[in-house]
Amino acid sequence: MTCASCVARVEKKLNRLPGVEATVNLPLESARVTMTDGQPADTEALVAAVRSAGYDARVVGAERPVVHEPAPPEHRGASAEFMHHDMDPFEHALSGHSMAPGHSMDADEDTSAPTDARGTELRARLRVAAVLSVPVLLLSMIPALQFVGWQWVVAALALPVATWAAWPFHRAAFRAARHGASTMDTLVSIGIIAATGWSLWALLLGGAGELGITMTPSLWPRAEQGMAVPELYFEVAAVVTTFLLAGRYAEHRSRRRAGDALRALLDLGAKDVALLVDGTEHRVPVDRLVVGDEFAVRPGEKVATDGVVVRGTSALDTSLLTGEPVPVDVGPGDEVTGATINTSGALVVRATRVGSETRLAQIGRLVATAQTGKAPVQRLADRISAVFVPVVLVLAAGTLAAWLLSGSGVQAAFTAAVAVLIIACPCALGLATPTALLVGTGRGAQLGILIKGPEVLEQTRTVDTVVLDKTGTVTEGRMALVEVVGGPDVLRYAAAVEQLAEHPIGRAVAAAAGTTDGPTGGDGVVIGADQVLDFRAEAGHGVSGVVRTAHSGVGLGRRVLVGRPAWLRDQGVDPGAFQQPFDAAEADGATAVMVAWDGSPRGILVLRDPVKASSAQAVEELRALGLRPVLLTGDNQGAARAAARSVGIAEEDVIAHVLPADKVAVVARLQAEGARVAMVGDGVNDAAALATADLGLAMGTGTDVAIEAADITLVRGDLRSAGDAIRLSRRTLRVIKQNLFWAFAYNVAAIPLAALGLLNPMIAGAAMAFSSVLVVGNSLRLRRFA
Repeated sequence: MTCASCVARVEKKLNRLPGVEATVNLPLESARVTMTDGQPADTEALVAAVRSAGYDARVVGAERPVVHEPAPPEHRGASAEFMHHDMDPFEHALSGHSMAPGHSMDADEDTSAPTDARGTELRARLRVAAVLSVPVLLLSMIPALQFVGWQWVVAALALPVATWAAWPFHRAAFRAARHGASTMDTLVSIGIIAATGWSLWALLLGGAGELGITMTPSLWPRAEQGMAVPELYFEVAAVVTTFLLAGRYAEHRSRRRAGDALRALLDLGAKDVALLVDGTEHRVPVDRLVVGDEFAVRPGEKVATDGVVVRGTSALDTSLLTGEPVPVDVGPGDEVTGATINTSGALVVRATRVGSETRLAQIGRLVATAQTGKAPVQRLADRISAVFVPVVLVLAAGTLAAWLLSGSGVQAAFTAAVAVLIIACPCALGLATPTALLVGTGRGAQLGILIKGPEVLEQTRTVDTVVLDKTGTVTEGRMALVEVVGGPDVLRYAAAVEQLAEHPIGRAVAAAAGTTDGPTGGDGVVIGADQVLDFRAEAGHGVSGVVRTAHSGVGLGRRVLVGRPAWLRDQGVDPGAFQQPFDAAEADGATAVMVAWDGSPRGILVLRDPVKASSAQAVEELRALGLRPVLLTGDNQGAARAAARSVGIAEEDVIAHVLPADKVAVVARLQAEGARVAMVGDGVNDAAALATADLGLAMGTGTDVAIEAADITLVRGDLRSAGDAIRLSRRTLRVIKQNLFWAFAYNVAAIPLAALGLLNPMIAGAAMAFSSVLVVGNSLRLRRFA
């Protein structure tokens, strides 16, 4: 598919089937079909409907509830069996591609191949067209370069461009015509064919092939039409083809990446698993797990699927799914999620959900559903083409008939008709969007802003609410020590022990003590000056060790404990007066640990995910753009409100304790209330919300899934880039609209002149080229964006 009219044609065919509601997605070249009557879909009828629109398709997925039946022990190693029940409503996903000779897809062909092949094909055609068009243009427009026989050389160079290079336009125009429709490709094809056909007639039969003649542009048609040598328009066909191939290829590249989010998401899961059968480990592919299986998870490995811990304690890094920096401590009876990473102890987990029922798969479906949604605003040029193309064809035919009926010669009549077709050839229309997009996105790349395509720009003009993920977006996304309560040795002794711990809290404490400008209470002592003996770590509770300083004698040292108050009580240490500041810190959203030695509490270390230095300024800039900032996070209320206060977000605009699916629901609720929502996030948990929002902005420091699901990527990871991205998007959209206006104004003004015989087709070709230069020049103004 190449334009919005292609989408509309396929949707129309699918929606005519009884009980079918279909939404076609242009970037993904797929359709999501829902059976509203609850009946199973007739997949053959769906594919036949797509083929009747001139395309091919195959069913690539169906959503159904799945009931798992555990395989008996003797069948471990075989694929799990499934019992399927139809879902109400029943949904299918269709994937298709444009039909082309030798490229029709059968039921088992990989759907990614045609898309990759199309980019390679467009690139090859563009290169050939660009190389051949330059000499054609120079020889045709500069009389001083026209040597003897130049016109035959021009014909030899232009014919491959007008036929082979322009074949995608001819093919699309023929397919549309066969189904009684027209697109921008129709005008492109007709213009190229008309210019080439007239030039061939003039060269072979009209006398323009005589050796030694030259041609110069003239404003008015020659008075003695019967005596004049007809003009050649090979350069028109070649230049139009080259320009539009460049725009089509650039558009293809930006669209191709739109479908990568789901593939990146699914790659996060584990590929194999240590399955336990009668106490013995067997390494098997993860898709062989069934509900009830037990499997081992060693430190550093990913949890294979959703389940419950049977044995062992550890801390799981859940940042891939939650975006939160603090690992979650788990033990027997705790639920774990597939794709999370085991950071410390060994675990034995019993599978509770596998395959399409896991949380990772659910997030994948959320992303796919959101991306398949239909954009509310279609491209202006494609909408107008449905009327513009037939009108131009009628005008050209009317011009030819009017001149013939007036008694003028055939050449004069055909010259006027060809001038109408050429002057109306939508080169400027075709360049209006791609050139502005290329310049705007190029400037954005210099500023660390990546914009995926023109449909993204359309969403920025009405966005009035911006939802900000907290962790990694507003904050640094990592723990840092912000306060030390107690004496000067609290940080020193705690860091000496924590340097041996693998927990992020331990790393943050050790890093703070290793600096000379640490928080209040730090003395900047190098940790290596102390020796730690008998180190012990209890996952989810705390760490301890005997710290021997550089000045202590042999065998002397202090047992230092760092952990939560409840664990200290178990070790015989009463938190005493430090319990109240500990509780106050945690109530304010911070993470706190208590430090004790010699049987007494000595102080508290307070850690937070610090707010980025630029976040407050970024929120202020977003407000200046007329946007209402909303903070959205899976963290607790205390931490969320503390971060909001730091950046100037109102407390009523703080939404905490949300799961990935809840983030989508929050965005959908805001949209239902009439808001146009932009979402800024960086984690896998943000991917579905980014795709659901009217405008998705992903921090480049985040996960690949979030980046691929978003419309705009902020490479620098600086929230201030969000305001710059919206300003650049709005400016680029404004330039696109200006380009479209001048492109249409040029046609409206020039077509009557051509129809009246007041515009020579060669001058029409030059005017068309000038309109393209005007559009490109207007787009280049975006290079000065700052």
